[in-house]
Amino acid sequence: MKAIMSQDLQASHRNSLYLVVALSMIFMTLVLAVQPLFLKGLGLERDNAGFVNANIQVITELVDLLLVGYLGHLSDRFGRIPIMYYGFVISAITAVLTPFSLELGLLFGVNGVAVYYVARIFMSIGSTAVWPQLGTLTGDYSNKQDRPMLLAKVGFMTAFGATLVYAVFMQLPKIIGLTLVMMIAAVTAVAGAWLTRHFLVEKAELTRQEQFPLRQVFDLLRREKDLRLSFLAAFSSRNDMVIIGLFLMTWFIYFSDMLPGVSHAQAAGMAGMVIGFVGFIILVSLPFWGWLIQNFGRVESLTLGMVLSGAGFTGMGLIMNPLSLWTFVPAFFVGLGQAGCLLAPQTLALDLSPAPMRGAVMGAFNTVGCVGIVFFIQIGGFLFDMISPTAPFIFTGLANFVIMAYGLWVLRTGSNDHFAPDPRMDDRQPFDLDLEL
Repeated sequence: MKAIMSQDLQASHRNSLYLVVALSMIFMTLVLAVQPLFLKGLGLERDNAGFVNANIQVITELVDLLLVGYLGHLSDRFGRIPIMYYGFVISAITAVLTPFSLELGLLFGVNGVAVYYVARIFMSIGSTAVWPQLGTLTGDYSNKQDRPMLLAKVGFMTAFGATLVYAVFMQLPKIIGLTLVMMIAAVTAVAGAWLTRHFLVEKAELTRQEQFPLRQVFDLLRREKDLRLSFLAAFSSRNDMVIIGLFLMTWFIYFSDMLPGVSHAQAAGMAGMVIGFVGFIILVSLPFWGWLIQNFGRVESLTLGMVLSGAGFTGMGLIMNPLSLWTFVPAFFVGLGQAGCLLAPQTLALDLSPAPMRGAVMGAFNTVGCVGIVFFIQIGGFLFDMISPTAPFIFTGLANFVIMAYGLWVLRTGSNDHFAPDPRMDDRQPFDLDLEL
């Protein structure tokens, strides 16, 4: 399929981008959210639940690690849209088969969990072809003046998709069953493929460079300490919502074994409410973060986001009963900080990425994020099983404080982020989604 080439960007294209972002996030979040409950149904016991759930995520992230950087370069050569389209197609096909992992295992004479491992790998390949290109496409659709607010709008739809999954879809297994809930992921992937193919346009000029510009990316990192900070933030904070989604859900499900009258599906629904609350806080605070980044600086906002996120994650260590209302207190700070950690590093990276190699730079940015997810999830799985269910959160919070310290050093030594708003910018409302009816 040929990429659709156009230099004319209309509000309807941005609207389509927002919707595709939401569908992509619904797919990725739902796949992760149902995993502990589905594996519990396959017979996975508490003793190795943390390791197996983390191990599956680590394997998929290793696959992402191998692909995400090169896919970013391919998007510079062939366009973002074709790569996203086929990523959605792969995701949809695999999502239809995943609920039948046990039956497929019996058919081929292998364990159902092993089939699920393979299915998750293929869904991850599809997702890796989609979500990094969405971030790069956002950079293509914006300039340095309006980029923070456009990223805030994209982040709003990202948080909306994740919140919808935990607050609504994860309440459905006890009503319609887990299989039908898992099929929702397939439907969203099909919708994402259709919208991508028919309603998005290419904006960037394609490059003829066949090899990944690794040396140029390293040279850029060596020159720009702000870019180094954004990469470090991606390493530390890209895993935050994965940590919350995976380990908080697992903690709730297995904690319910100690509570009479609380089923696994009910516990998953309660966990979904907490995770949905985190998503809601991200959702409502994103306009503020977009305004803060645009008016007070990328590095300052990134550092503040790390402070709040670190406080929230370490605060999880004080929770003894995850089903108590006290869980919502650190969850509030996680959501508030995560919104800043979602926008500021990506804004910095896009600002400092030369247009002809934007896909490659963002591919490297996302590769570092994948390394961070592998690192934190793998260690978090061992900490969950060996120490306590709260240990992965404390470890993540401490890491965020370390990146915060580096951000303070960048500010003290003189940040290169000297961007000031352009007075010629239009007078649209700061969070108008540009919807065309």
